Amino acid sequence: MIRAGIVGGTGYTGVELMRILALHPEVEVTIVTSRSDAGLRVDSLYPSLRGSVNVVFSLPETEILAECDVVFFATPNGTAMLMAEQLLAHGIKVIDLSADFRLKDAQEWSKWYGMEHACPEIIAEAVYGLPEVNREAIKTANLIACPGCYPTAVQLGFFPLIENKLINLDYLIADVKSGVSGAGRKAELAILMSETGESFKAYAASGHRHLPEITQGLTIAAGKPAGLTFIPHLIPMIRGIHATLYGQLQLNAELDDIHALYEQRYMDEVFVEVLPQGSHPDTRNVRGSNNCHISVHQPQGGQTVVILSVIDNLVKGAAGQAIQNMNLMFGLKENSGLKTLALYP
Repeated sequence: MIRAGIVGGTGYTGVELMRILALHPEVEVTIVTSRSDAGLRVDSLYPSLRGSVNVVFSLPETEILAECDVVFFATPNGTAMLMAEQLLAHGIKVIDLSADFRLKDAQEWSKWYGMEHACPEIIAEAVYGLPEVNREAIKTANLIACPGCYPTAVQLGFFPLIENKLINLDYLIADVKSGVSGAGRKAELAILMSETGESFKAYAASGHRHLPEITQGLTIAAGKPAGLTFIPHLIPMIRGIHATLYGQLQLNAELDDIHALYEQRYMDEVFVEVLPQGSHPDTRNVRGSNNCHISVHQPQGGQTVVILSVIDNLVKGAAGQAIQNMNLMFGLKENSGLKTLALYP
């Protein structure tokens, strides 16, 4: 049985990790940390986990976490980088759900996240945890940088066209909407229900910190720099990411061929579903699951291609993808513990 620890067990992604791992046949959650709730039973704070997670919150100390085989960091940016090196030295596998190890350039990371990186020397060891492109590297990794929710939906949507050099890399547009849980579990005016309800807005239009992560992935896939305009939006729902992606085809191509390309690219991916032509993915159809639903459109049969990509930001965009990575790292079936169907309604 794999002994798992979770650092930051009181946020949405931490609780989602516990919810999924509680039913994982090969994993036992043995340690969950929280500085503010140390000493309290996890199920006293989250009764939904009663009878499934029978641990007490502890302080995030390396000596305690050293008992684990794998440690998940469901913490704000800047926390995992303070502890990862010590845990790796103890032979513990680390899966970071924050952005601490996603960017390969430490100076670029500091620019977007507003702090100096605490351990730039181990950034090169981190494997970007998007199984659909890095599966083999993940299997032998000790440190995983779990992708963000926006980058997951956008990259999975664009990859087939970019990998096959069918799209103009200078004019990529990602118009993406997120539920408010993507902002985390905190008291902040902008994400209060009375502020977000009956409203819809774009934010960070001049530059969102997930932009360099997305462009890094698209550039690697293309083999040359990819230009992207990325505009995120906040919508009044709890869970979900809906990415509407636009590009200009470089070659004449018909929708049948483009759709077939997507089906071929993802035919062996257990968590990526290419929907029939004419479909419009709905976030409710992936809610609570680790699935990504994609459809492709070619308005008026022209040179513009539109890709629609939806995920649950807390599952495929965070906790579920982290567990998918863990399964690969420990030689388990990739979908182990992740076979949950989407919730409806």
